[in-house]
Amino acid sequence: MPDRYLLIPIRSNKQGVQVNVGKEGAEYQTLVTTLTMHAQDMQQAGLVAGQRVRLRTRFGEAVFICQEGNVPRGLLLVPYGPPTCRLMGGDTDGTGMPTSKGWEVELEKIEETVSSHPPESPGG
Repeated sequence: MPDRYLLIPIRSNKQGVQVNVGKEGAEYQTLVTTLTMHAQDMQQAGLVAGQRVRLRTRFGEAVFICQEGNVPRGLLLVPYGPPTCRLMGGDTDGTGMPTSKGWEVELEKIEETVSSHPPESPGG
């Protein structure tokens, strides 16, 4: 059974620099597919650094690579990018921008780890 968390997409300084370099490069792809979570949440979910996980919302799913970080328990942080767009719905509440913070997500462990972080293929 997948665990549930609250996902907070963010903008990072490194991501901002990479936008100027280009979004097609491996470094940018690594940034937007890296998920940061609390060490105790990782342990409870049976995850290790480098573990691939699938996040699901009612709108879609995407694959990320876990890392431990200074994040409150129960929250997941990931930079905005193509993977987070797969998790968004289209409702904008009249703002023109889809709701993009505080999504409840299901986290499912994928039974493999990666030593280096290759970009995710478009098909997931």
